[in-house]
Amino acid sequence: MRALAIDVGTTSVRTSIVDVHGVVSHVHQRPLSVATPVPGEVELDAKQMGHFVLELAARTLSDGGLCEVVGITNQRATTIIFDPTRGEPVGPALGWQDLRTVIDCLVLQGEGLHLMPNQSATKAKWLVTQSGRDQTGLRFATVETWVTWLLSEGAVHVTDRSNAAVNGLVRLDLTTWDERVLSILGLDPVMMPSIVDTMGAHGVASALAGSPRITALIGDQPAALFGLSCVNEGAKITFGTGAMLDMISNRAQPHSLSILPSGCFPTVLRSRDGAVVWGVEAIVFAAGACLEWLRDDLVLIEDPAESEALATSVNSCDGVSFVPALSGLGTPQWDFGARGGFFGITRGTSKAHLVRAVLEGIAQRGADLVDAAQRELGVTLKELRVDGGMTANRFFVQCVANFTGLQVTVSSEREATTRGAGLMALVSAGFLTLDEVEGLWSPADVFLPQFTSPERSALRATWAETVKRVAKTIPELSAIEF
Repeated sequence: MRALAIDVGTTSVRTSIVDVHGVVSHVHQRPLSVATPVPGEVELDAKQMGHFVLELAARTLSDGGLCEVVGITNQRATTIIFDPTRGEPVGPALGWQDLRTVIDCLVLQGEGLHLMPNQSATKAKWLVTQSGRDQTGLRFATVETWVTWLLSEGAVHVTDRSNAAVNGLVRLDLTTWDERVLSILGLDPVMMPSIVDTMGAHGVASALAGSPRITALIGDQPAALFGLSCVNEGAKITFGTGAMLDMISNRAQPHSLSILPSGCFPTVLRSRDGAVVWGVEAIVFAAGACLEWLRDDLVLIEDPAESEALATSVNSCDGVSFVPALSGLGTPQWDFGARGGFFGITRGTSKAHLVRAVLEGIAQRGADLVDAAQRELGVTLKELRVDGGMTANRFFVQCVANFTGLQVTVSSEREATTRGAGLMALVSAGFLTLDEVEGLWSPADVFLPQFTSPERSALRATWAETVKRVAKTIPELSAIEF
């Protein structure tokens, strides 16, 4: 039995086949057009996105043969408003990074609503207002909603709990929409999709050959955790453009969906038959983006792959440190006014020292996420699983092991998100069990920490002081709290 996995990321659409052994094959991928009309605004073309999904899915099925089920995973909180009669969006899709509604979020705090601009709530209000349309003729969608609607040829309008939990519009029990929030925002409930489990019967993909059943809808980060076979316990960090930690919680439903005292925030990892598995999530805004900056703007490297050889060409950073806060600090500080910085530069500092400092700084921020999650849940990890493009850099992964003090295991599938969506669809359909998914874990590499506990503690204490030096670089932005 096999699943078609559809993975709509921040910058690309990917389709593939995932079998019951977790093998990913027949991959097809296309980049998405991402526009930034002004700094802070991020727009995608939902119509193009849908076209690519259908095109690539058809190619994967043509190459690999028909599949029994479909799993869809997606960038969360990207927001689409569409006309169901014409089957077209009424404006751009606003990417999850889009910040055009920051002021709206601050104003709404006066009405008792604590929403973040990267949530869907205020994006939906903006799109509806800009459309000038009667809301009864419009529908709200996040990416999995839009893709499911297209695959089912307009028969299914749903969102799953992992996506609903982060859009700012749902009640804490994740069963219904929050009428008070919708009322304050002026959003008509008729626009809203039905809220469903991540694993379940979500209609038939009649737009595809063989009309496979859609059995899983899941946000990208929970999908990656599942793809790394973290089912009952454990944590992962995906090191991509940013870095995202997800850790399975030992707690029941949280008291709110807001940022926790640790700087982590609650997240839905999956749900089935109404039962929700909760976790915590933590974020670094800039990880791989820092290597792109070294390549595209500073021109210190020609390719991110060069960074490993450069970093290992010197024995240390020679006193240089780098805080990767190019667009602020996420967990645990949540300082939007912090900005990145190199420290300790001398006349003897070389390109290699700078590159090594960047890699070590990203690894230190990864350790910050681990520390925050462990503190929040009162759990001490023994292992950290990692995936994403940066994990091809062995020096970097060794730094993660050194600074976390944990055994770090690298996924054999760099893009675990796709694998997770496929596996979840297979479990939902009864072709796999959760225990079997857990047993699929077979890391490509294992890294053990090379520092003693006192050495690590000293380095982490120094790092904490260094991070303080970039705090409140732009005080006006640092004063913003959501």
